[in-house]
Amino acid sequence: MAIESMDTRDEEAPLFVDVSGGETPKSRTRDVHILSCAFLLIFLAYGAAQNLETTINSEGNLGTVSLGILYVSFAFFSLFASLVVRVLGSKNAVVLGTTGYWLYIAANLKPTWYTMVPVSLYMGFAASIIWVGEGTYLTSIARSHAIDTGLHEGTVIGNFNGEFWAVFALHQFVGNLITLAVLPKGTEGSTGSTTLLFIVFLCSMTLGLQQAFVWASYTKDIVNPTLGEAGVGGAMAVYGAFDAICSLAAGRLTSGLRSITVIVCGGAFFQALILLWLLLKYSATSGVLGVIYPLLMAAFLGIGDGVLNTQLSALLALLFKHDTEGAFAQLKVWQSSAIAVVFFLSPVVTLQTMVEIMVGAISVSLVSFLFLTLKVEKAFSSHQVTNM
Repeated sequence: MAIESMDTRDEEAPLFVDVSGGETPKSRTRDVHILSCAFLLIFLAYGAAQNLETTINSEGNLGTVSLGILYVSFAFFSLFASLVVRVLGSKNAVVLGTTGYWLYIAANLKPTWYTMVPVSLYMGFAASIIWVGEGTYLTSIARSHAIDTGLHEGTVIGNFNGEFWAVFALHQFVGNLITLAVLPKGTEGSTGSTTLLFIVFLCSMTLGLQQAFVWASYTKDIVNPTLGEAGVGGAMAVYGAFDAICSLAAGRLTSGLRSITVIVCGGAFFQALILLWLLLKYSATSGVLGVIYPLLMAAFLGIGDGVLNTQLSALLALLFKHDTEGAFAQLKVWQSSAIAVVFFLSPVVTLQTMVEIMVGAISVSLVSFLFLTLKVEKAFSSHQVTNM
């Protein structure tokens, strides 16, 4: 990523004229509320649909394969997403990205290979620009807010990201409660109930604008065998509630690199705890424990997801001040590539193998993250000594 002077680039082309020009601190906090609520409306439909995709569209692995295609497309288009966002502007990119999610929900009303595959390809493009647009927009207004109010930049970025990810995470709670209400126990496989469910989602889309493991393996191999398709909604609602609470808390606790490091380690611990439980001790049971165990896992996975989403966004915003679009585009390239791999592996490997892969991945990721923070801390300390 090119790290040029921010002042120089702003003189050449005001990249964020659609973001913060002429805005007051009050209007910027309002913009965070609007952005957060818009993503809640978009993803309460898409998130719940994705959770059910591998169980409702199971014939010929249509659901799993279409999600794999979606995330391959997401990874590919993320390579060019920063350029698209620069051309469109971050707000326009978010608006255009919304169309992909709307079409995806619409395609689920008639799920066939001819509807799901093309829409999944387009959805990958839409997802790439909506997430780079979101990251760029939120970071820009956070920096402007910090300058105008005299607050510490890291604190403002943490607070804004914390609010966004907390509200965003509620999509799992709200969307899956809708699923639970519209797809009650005993209606598994009912075409009428499924159609009604996606119509509800489609209407909500029209109003507004690790994870892969939860979406693919957790719902299919852990929740569905014990709680059924209807239980997927309840489990993911628990996941979303804890995700939202921890996103907000983690954002409030963010003040700089050291706090990010501590919080990320805590989030990784919760994720690893569940993975090791699945790897060493867990077995499906009946009765009360058969209900409690999947919900407990959902809560812990939600805690980890909320923490990691908030902190990774804050970290990128702090480290890549002069190339925000490129940083968030790179995040989505690697994130969507990993998710695609999980969806394509899910039908052909056992849960045990998938968990082993996840344990290895989270271990390597955490070690790499700690190495990065040590290097950045060392470079920052050396810079301070040089300037003294």
